[in-house]
Amino acid sequence: MESATHTQTVAYLKPLFRTLKRKQMEDGLLESFVEIVQMTMDRDYIRANDAYLEMAIGNAPWPIGVTMVGIHARTGREKISSRYVAHVLNDETQRKYIQAVKRLLTQCQKLFPTIPSRSFNYQSPV
Repeated sequence: MESATHTQTVAYLKPLFRTLKRKQMEDGLLESFVEIVQMTMDRDYIRANDAYLEMAIGNAPWPIGVTMVGIHARTGREKISSRYVAHVLNDETQRKYIQAVKRLLTQCQKLFPTIPSRSFNYQSPV
Protein backbone atom coordinates (compact mmCIF):
# COMPACT_ATOMS: atom_id res chain seq x y z
CA MET A 1 0.00 0.00 0.00
CA GLU A 2 2.77 2.46 0.88
CA SER A 3 4.51 1.70 -2.41
CA ALA A 4 1.35 2.53 -4.37
CA THR A 5 0.90 5.77 -2.42
CA HIS A 6 4.54 6.68 -3.06
CA THR A 7 4.19 6.01 -6.79
CA GLN A 8 0.99 8.03 -6.95
CA THR A 9 2.55 10.93 -5.03
CA VAL A 10 5.54 11.04 -7.38
CA ALA A 11 3.18 11.09 -10.36
CA TYR A 12 1.07 13.84 -8.78
CA LEU A 13 4.15 16.00 -8.15
CA LYS A 14 5.43 15.92 -11.75
CA PRO A 15 2.99 18.61 -13.00
CA LEU A 16 3.95 20.80 -10.03
CA PHE A 17 7.64 20.57 -10.88
CA ARG A 18 6.90 21.28 -14.56
CA THR A 19 4.86 24.35 -13.64
CA LEU A 20 7.60 25.60 -11.31
CA LYS A 21 10.33 24.96 -13.88
CA ARG A 22 8.42 26.95 -16.52
CA LYS A 23 7.75 29.71 -13.97
CA GLN A 24 4.02 29.54 -14.69
CA MET A 25 2.79 29.15 -11.12
CA GLU A 26 0.15 31.65 -9.96
CA ASP A 27 1.63 34.13 -7.48
CA GLY A 28 -0.83 33.35 -4.68
CA LEU A 29 -0.31 29.63 -5.04
CA LEU A 30 3.46 30.03 -5.18
CA GLU A 31 3.43 32.12 -1.99
CA SER A 32 1.40 29.40 -0.27
CA PHE A 33 3.85 26.70 -1.33
CA VAL A 34 6.80 28.80 -0.16
CA GLU A 35 5.14 29.32 3.22
CA ILE A 36 4.38 25.59 3.58
CA VAL A 37 7.96 24.65 2.71
CA GLN A 38 9.45 27.25 5.08
CA MET A 39 7.26 26.13 7.99
CA THR A 40 8.05 22.48 7.25
CA MET A 41 11.78 23.18 7.19
CA ASP A 42 11.39 24.95 10.55
CA ARG A 43 9.54 21.84 11.76
CA ASP A 44 6.52 23.95 12.63
CA TYR A 45 4.04 21.44 11.27
CA ILE A 46 0.96 23.11 12.76
CA ARG A 47 1.64 26.37 10.92
CA ALA A 48 2.56 24.43 7.76
CA ASN A 49 -0.76 22.60 7.97
CA ASP A 50 -2.60 25.89 8.52
CA ALA A 51 -0.93 27.32 5.40
CA TYR A 52 -1.90 24.16 3.51
CA LEU A 53 -5.55 24.48 4.58
CA GLU A 54 -5.55 28.18 3.69
CA MET A 55 -4.27 27.31 0.23
CA ALA A 56 -6.58 24.32 -0.29
CA ILE A 57 -9.92 25.61 0.99
CA GLY A 58 -9.39 29.31 1.65
CA ASN A 59 -10.72 31.23 4.60
CA ALA A 60 -14.32 31.86 3.56
CA PRO A 61 -17.10 31.22 6.06
CA TRP A 62 -18.66 28.95 3.41
CA PRO A 63 -15.80 27.66 1.24
CA ILE A 64 -18.15 25.93 -1.18
CA GLY A 65 -19.74 29.25 -2.13
CA VAL A 66 -23.18 29.07 -0.48
CA THR A 67 -24.58 32.59 -0.35
CA MET A 68 -28.32 32.30 0.22
CA VAL A 69 -28.77 30.33 3.44
CA GLY A 70 -31.91 32.03 4.70
CA ILE A 71 -34.78 34.26 3.65
CA HIS A 72 -33.41 37.34 5.41
CA ALA A 73 -30.40 39.40 4.49
CA ARG A 74 -27.41 38.67 6.68
CA THR A 75 -24.84 41.21 7.76
CA GLY A 76 -21.92 38.92 6.91
CA ARG A 77 -23.12 38.04 3.42
CA GLU A 78 -20.56 40.33 1.77
CA LYS A 79 -17.81 38.13 3.25
CA ILE A 80 -19.22 35.14 1.40
CA SER A 81 -17.91 36.18 -1.98
CA SER A 82 -15.75 34.36 -4.46
CA ARG A 83 -12.60 36.28 -3.53
CA TYR A 84 -12.47 34.50 -0.14
CA VAL A 85 -12.93 31.05 -1.66
CA ALA A 86 -9.98 28.97 -2.82
CA HIS A 87 -10.50 27.83 -6.39
CA VAL A 88 -7.34 25.75 -6.62
CA LEU A 89 -9.21 22.49 -6.03
CA ASN A 90 -11.42 23.11 -9.07
CA ASP A 91 -8.50 22.15 -11.33
CA GLU A 92 -7.85 18.40 -11.19
CA THR A 93 -4.10 18.72 -11.79
CA GLN A 94 -3.71 21.30 -9.02
CA ARG A 95 -5.84 19.20 -6.69
CA LYS A 96 -3.54 16.25 -7.23
CA TYR A 97 -0.29 18.06 -6.51
CA ILE A 98 -1.80 19.86 -3.55
CA GLN A 99 -2.78 16.44 -2.18
CA ALA A 100 0.78 15.23 -2.82
CA VAL A 101 2.19 18.21 -0.90
CA LYS A 102 -0.01 17.28 2.07
CA ARG A 103 1.35 13.74 1.91
CA LEU A 104 4.89 15.11 1.92
CA LEU A 105 4.08 17.34 4.88
CA THR A 106 2.76 14.34 6.81
CA GLN A 107 5.79 12.25 5.87
CA CYS A 108 8.19 15.02 6.95
CA GLN A 109 6.50 15.13 10.34
CA LYS A 110 7.01 11.37 10.71
CA LEU A 111 10.65 11.41 9.58
CA PHE A 112 11.69 14.65 11.29
CA PRO A 113 9.63 14.89 14.49
CA THR A 114 9.56 17.97 16.64
CA ILE A 115 8.00 18.89 19.96
CA PRO A 116 4.33 17.89 20.22
CA SER A 117 3.14 21.51 20.46
CA ARG A 118 4.44 22.13 16.92
CA SER A 119 3.10 18.87 15.47
CA PHE A 120 -0.20 18.31 13.73
CA ASN A 121 -2.04 15.18 14.91
CA TYR A 122 0.94 14.24 17.01
CA GLN A 123 1.28 10.56 17.82
CA SER A 124 4.34 9.36 19.65
CA PRO A 125 6.36 6.70 17.84
CA VAL A 126 5.58 3.18 18.99
